[in-house]
Amino acid sequence: MDKHDQQAPALPEYRPPWWMDGRQQREPHFLNTGLQAFWQRLRQWLLTPLRQLDPLLCSEAMLDLLAWDRGIQRFSNEPLTLYRRRVKFAFANARDAGEAAGFKRIFERLGIGWVDIHERQAGNPWDVITIELADGELASNQQLLKVLIQHYGRTCRRYRFQVVYPRPLHLQARRFDGSYQTFGAKLG
Repeated sequence: MDKHDQQAPALPEYRPPWWMDGRQQREPHFLNTGLQAFWQRLRQWLLTPLRQLDPLLCSEAMLDLLAWDRGIQRFSNEPLTLYRRRVKFAFANARDAGEAAGFKRIFERLGIGWVDIHERQAGNPWDVITIELADGELASNQQLLKVLIQHYGRTCRRYRFQVVYPRPLHLQARRFDGSYQTFGAKLG
């Protein structure tokens, strides 16, 4: 059951009159069951166009049309699930383009793991933006990152990737205390 099924009004349950209520499993009962199934099927047919407007559920032909409308082009060897997410979040990604926090949200929506963005760092030219990524993210999403920067990056900036090798760190807090006493002695 998808969101369109939840938003559409439910079909009312038809209750036949008491003399045809189906307690005896005869023809009126089967007729009522058949009619209910027919109306449920008709409801599904009527909801089909609404499903075609959802990039995560629509056919590939409709997905290409939605992508064209939103200015998204599928790059070579792009998985269909990623392409669907890029089309679905095209408007939100366009709104978030151009700022560091928005760029992080774009990466998060598209399933890229840990990302950190640094602008105007000391020792680098002012127009260089450094994007820190985990090594595995850079290797598996190289084409996607290139497309994202071309599509949503700032026009007068240069982008540089910096690879980070994250290591888990385990810290444990323990109680550490002591007591101290000082005794003074005098010689007589």
